[in-house]
Amino acid sequence: MNELTNLESITYKLNTLLVEAGIPSLDPSVAAKFDVYLSLILRWNARINLTSIRDPQIIISRHFVESIAVAKALPAGISTLLDYGSGAGLPGIPIALCRPEIAVTLAESKAKKAAFLLEAVRALALPTKVHTGRAEDLPIKFDCVTLRAVDRMPQAVQAAAKLIRPGGWLALMTTDAELPALQSAAGAAFTWPPPTPLHGATARVIALTSKLPLI
Repeated sequence: MNELTNLESITYKLNTLLVEAGIPSLDPSVAAKFDVYLSLILRWNARINLTSIRDPQIIISRHFVESIAVAKALPAGISTLLDYGSGAGLPGIPIALCRPEIAVTLAESKAKKAAFLLEAVRALALPTKVHTGRAEDLPIKFDCVTLRAVDRMPQAVQAAAKLIRPGGWLALMTTDAELPALQSAAGAAFTWPPPTPLHGATARVIALTSKLPLI
């Protein structure tokens, strides 16, 4: 395994990859929090299965850079966001770090992963809320809902669509092959522009769509 051994190398690696992807580099204070976040993922991943990716360099290049790309792609004016089935906090925690004007809620029904999210939010000093249960049980609607690598993704998208206010946004991290089924699951209330390919990925995309407002 290729290890990243200090904050300087982690910050340099992350910012280099962001610039290569056409994304502005992070302020040092924000990049430093990604260092803390990476350390938490690696430590907890040794005990519970947060992510199948164990190599810290791949966590940075795939999980962090792609989640930051989602954060940057979200339109202005979003005040509340739900990360549905948040798992290791991706993309919800990077969104909270890069878009502090957005009030993020991380929903995770698996107790051990929810415990990780609570610890990550505490360690990163984020105002982010953690919902330790099924996202469908939340009594409110959000300006935006994000989903990435959720079990039974079509069913999750169908449920998530009901948690978005009219005129709100749905952001999916998925693949070209999976996208048509997810578009169908979301229903007729959404209009779909072409997805945005993720830098360095052969098939992974960001699919960002808005929910039609009530007439």
